[in-house]
This record gives sequence, structure tokens and C-alpha cells, in this order.
Amino acid sequence: MIRARRPLPSHSVSVEAKQRKPRAPQSDAAGDWARFFPRHVVRQLQQFAFMLLNGTVPGAPKGNNTRMKKILILTACIGALCAAAPSFGTDLAGQPVKVKAAPLPVAAPIIDWSGYYMGANGGWGTSHNCWDFNGITSEGCHNSTGGTVGGQIGYRWQIFNMVYGLEGQGNWADFRGSNVSTAFPTDTVGTTTDAFGLLTGHIGYAFNAVLLYGKGGAAVTSNTYYVNSVATGTELGKNNDVRWGGVLGAGAEVSLTPNWSAGVEYNHLFMQRSNISFPAALGADRAHQDVDLITARLNYKFGWPFAR
Repeated sequence: MIRARRPLPSHSVSVEAKQRKPRAPQSDAAGDWARFFPRHVVRQLQQFAFMLLNGTVPGAPKGNNTRMKKILILTACIGALCAAAPSFGTDLAGQPVKVKAAPLPVAAPIIDWSGYYMGANGGWGTSHNCWDFNGITSEGCHNSTGGTVGGQIGYRWQIFNMVYGLEGQGNWADFRGSNVSTAFPTDTVGTTTDAFGLLTGHIGYAFNAVLLYGKGGAAVTSNTYYVNSVATGTELGKNNDVRWGGVLGAGAEVSLTPNWSAGVEYNHLFMQRSNISFPAALGADRAHQDVDLITARLNYKFGWPFAR
């Protein structure tokens, strides 16, 4: 008796072989393969779980064996989750990280010293005065000291860090002093300076908000000369004069706002000698004068349309 060979069931062919798709060209990037492989496995496991539910997988439980089906489906789902986890990690790792940019540093404002300005000043001064009777015999020297207050007006122009300027200044003063005459001990000789003026050119260097400068030009003082009696204090003679000379000085100024600035300044006035005439009984004297000033200043710089 010849036994007929049964044909192999059609479902004996591997389900995985039926579902296998042509392999995509391998990417040169390791990240592409890491994303492709887990997703391919997840799809295969999902299809396998679906076939278990329909009973089309060889060896799958038949009939009402639902318990075994649930175990197999649960195993397929766990496998799918395990295979998908690396893919999710790869996707998350590829996301760009948003980092808030650090704020840009705020640049310090650049101060421009150019423009017209005017202001006020006040301080202290001393006038050193020496008298010579008839220009020959010394009557001694004295210092006339006191306060001063006044104003200034000028113009500056800045070229890079160099600052150039012109300024006129006028001050009221109350410098008083006297000494007993060494030639005539019964007399007191004295000098009062009640005003002075300066016309100067400036040159300086700006460290942005700080300006250092030197100045020089012409100076004028208004003076009163008198001779009094030592015994009684009676005035024996008096005369006035206006004396011209020169000035050298230096100062520092700080910009407080775009328009306001404050500073301090020193000036030395070297005045020419002058002849002072008194009544005939007192004769004449020749006086020499130097003045030292130190003042605080406050300036206001005009904006448009007075700026450059």
C-alpha cells in the first residue's frame, strides 16, 4: 500500500517571511539605523499580535483557549514596547535644546564736550602785594585774601579725545590785606581787590565723562590802594587802578548729565607792576601783584540749536 504524501499546509511558511519587505538602503548615519530598526520590529510584533487574535499563526491556540491567547498577546505587546523605547530615546535626543541668550552688555554712553556753555563759580583767592616807595624803597608786602563768586561763558569743540575751547570769566571779589610800612612805621599800606576777569584758551584731554585741561590767557584786576595812620586809623590817601596781566591754570571737570557738569579749577595771575600816586605829602608807590585762585564750577552746556 502506497502512502500518499500530504501536501504541506500553506500556513507552514513563516509568517515573518511573508511579511518581509525589501530592505531599505543602509544609511551611513548611525542615528538613521537606530531609528529604523526598532520601528521595523514594532510593526512586525503588532502584525504578529493581530494574527494571534485571528488564529492564523501556526501553533496558535484554537477554540476557546482565551487564556493562552491573552498571554501570547501580552508577550507581543511587551516586546513591542521594549523595541520602541530606544527609538523614542533617539528621537528625543535629536531635539534641539533652546538656551536663552545672555543679555548683551550695556555700553557706557559716550560724552561729547563740544558746544556752547555757561555757568557759575565760587571759591577763595589771595593777592600778594609788595609796595616800593617811589619805586626804590621797600615798604613791605602783604596778602589780601577773601572770597570770590562769578560766572563764565565759553565754547568747546572735541576732536577724538582732545578738547579745545575759549572762555570768558568775570568775578566779584573781596580780597583785603595790609601791613605797616617798613619805610614809614607810622603808616599802614593796604590793597583791596574787588573784581577780576579772565579771557583764556583751553586745551584738554577727555576720559569720556572726565575732562582734564590746562588754560592760559589774559587777566585783569580792579584794585584799591590806601595809606592809613597807624595811630588813629585815619585814611591819609587812596587811589584806584585797573591792572592787566596774564593767567595760567588747570582744572578737572566731570559730566553729570548730557548737559550739566561740575569741576574744580586753579589759576595763577601774574600782574604787571603799576605806579600809584597819592597826595603830594605821601608821594608815589610802585606796586607788584600776584593772585592765586581756587574755585568750584558748575556749567550748563546748551543743546540744539546752540550745539555744534
